[in-house]
Amino acid sequence: MTFKEKVNSAVAQALETRLDLFLIELKMDDSNKISIVLDGDNGVNLQDCIAINRAVEANLDREEQDFSLEVASAGVSRPLQMPRQYVKNIGRKLAVKTTQGEVIEAEITAANEEQTTLEWTTREQKKVGKGKETVEKLVTLPYSEIKEATVIISF
Repeated sequence: MTFKEKVNSAVAQALETRLDLFLIELKMDDSNKISIVLDGDNGVNLQDCIAINRAVEANLDREEQDFSLEVASAGVSRPLQMPRQYVKNIGRKLAVKTTQGEVIEAEITAANEEQTTLEWTTREQKKVGKGKETVEKLVTLPYSEIKEATVIISF
């Protein structure tokens, strides 16, 4: 078993005990620097990162292969990558760039494994007469049509 396979196995074992957490990214460079990025259904706190770090480290042998290990949360500014992240953020506002180049700022009102539903209001030209009117918009986007989506933080 290669060192990379051992790392993958150790991460999988560590996450088996914490079903509320899920892997966003696992990177390992040539100098054996292991970077693990996690997200969770209820967020990820420092204690979660420490627990996963310890569980992964316990399954790897430094005598066999030297390595450095970094475990971090996905963070708010990181684009959403998995359907589970969309479900977690229902009710929050997103900035979405579609594959057609459209940019939408909208609230997630629903999400599942294939698609997400976004709702927002916008001002559009009246169909009859001058001026603008407020229009409610609703779109259901398959994840394949989303180029990038990030949570908008408002204070």
